[in-house]
Amino acid sequence: MTGTVLQVNIKSKVPGERGLPKYSVKHSYATAQGLDGDYNIFRQTKKKGNKDMALLIYPMETIQELNQEGWPVQPGDVGENLTITGYAHDTFKVGQQYKAGDSAIEISLECDPCTNLGLLPYVGQKHITTFINTILHRRGWYARIVKEGEIKPGDSFKLIQ
Repeated sequence: MTGTVLQVNIKSKVPGERGLPKYSVKHSYATAQGLDGDYNIFRQTKKKGNKDMALLIYPMETIQELNQEGWPVQPGDVGENLTITGYAHDTFKVGQQYKAGDSAIEISLECDPCTNLGLLPYVGQKHITTFINTILHRRGWYARIVKEGEIKPGDSFKLIQ
C-alpha cells in the first residue's frame, strides 16, 4: 500500500499563539525534533521535546469524513505536520514505519484531541466539547523520526515495516 504526502504543514514560534492551524509549505526537513520551522509549544514545554511527538500525521480521508459530518476542516487545521492520502486513520499501528519523502518515521502514539481545537473559527468555545467528542480517535498519529530527510507535497508515503 502506498499513499502520498498531500501537504506539509508548519507553524513558526509566535509568542502567545498555539500550534494550530498550521500552514502549508513547499518542503521541510524532518529532524529528530520535528520539521524545520515548526514549533509546538505543548511538545516543547509540557512534553520536554518528546521525540515520540516529532510529527503529527493526519489522513485526508479523515478530513473528508469530518467534512461530510458538517465540520469544514481543511489540511493543517488540526495541527498536523503531514496531511497524507491513501491510509485510513485506523490502519495506523504503533511501531509501524513509513517512508515519507527522504525520511523514515515510526508511529509512536495516537494523538488525543485538546481544547486548543477551540481556536478553529468553526469550533470555538461554543462547539469545543462536541468537536472533541467527534474527533476522538480520529485526531491523527504522532511519529518519531528514524531517518532524517526532506519531505514535500507529492512525495510517496509508504509502509516499510
